[in-house]
Amino acid sequence: MVARFGTALVTGAGSGLGRATARHLAAQGCRVGVLDQSAAAAEAVAQEIGGLALAADVADPAAIEAAFDKVVAAFGAAPRIVVNCAGIGTAARILPRDGTLPIATFERTLRVNLLGTYVMMSHGAQRMAALAPLDQDGTRGVIVNTASVAWQDGQIGQAAYAASKGGVAALTLPAARELARQGIRVMAIAPGLFETAMTDGLPPETRAAIAAGIPFPPRLGAPEEYALLVEQIVRNPFLNGEVIRLDGAVRLQPR
Repeated sequence: MVARFGTALVTGAGSGLGRATARHLAAQGCRVGVLDQSAAAAEAVAQEIGGLALAADVADPAAIEAAFDKVVAAFGAAPRIVVNCAGIGTAARILPRDGTLPIATFERTLRVNLLGTYVMMSHGAQRMAALAPLDQDGTRGVIVNTASVAWQDGQIGQAAYAASKGGVAALTLPAARELARQGIRVMAIAPGLFETAMTDGLPPETRAAIAAGIPFPPRLGAPEEYALLVEQIVRNPFLNGEVIRLDGAVRLQPR
């Protein structure tokens, strides 16, 4: 079912959620473009899964256009699956105690997390729209973006991150409605607390405390569980225009 889509392009695929997704889609029979800001990380994953390594800044339209061109040249077709996992996690109060104003941090966070998602979605939709439909519904492709539970449960110090992920969530329905005429579905996943590079460096006691706040299962999410939901979104043609929380029923406290 997933293999019929042929080619996928996954961002942030050098680690974490993106790497798990690239691996999973490759195991399902897709040819996968592995895009990451780190060329070394992209190459390592691409070699593992027989994919195509791509190094680019997701917020750079010219670099992303070139990345799509490379996918077409390597695989003979534009990707019908685009999964946006690239993102950064930042922490800064609006009014820090030292009196500084972290406006540059806010701008950078939105640039990577929100603008980067929009750039990828735009280029992906443009390429998909030119492809022949796969079925009688007129399916041409699927775009899966990554929001976060922070868009609803943003904690103190997460103003920039929550705003960026809230923007990703807000894009979902209007994008799905607009791209419906091209046969392109748009979905978003809002992960909770997962095993990623953002949590790898935490002390064991901190990780245990975080896991204790997750109702069930009482642990951090596995990146493979995110990848499984991506597969289910691709497989189910009636999933469209929605943000799915993937969080073990957690609700983040103010701090």
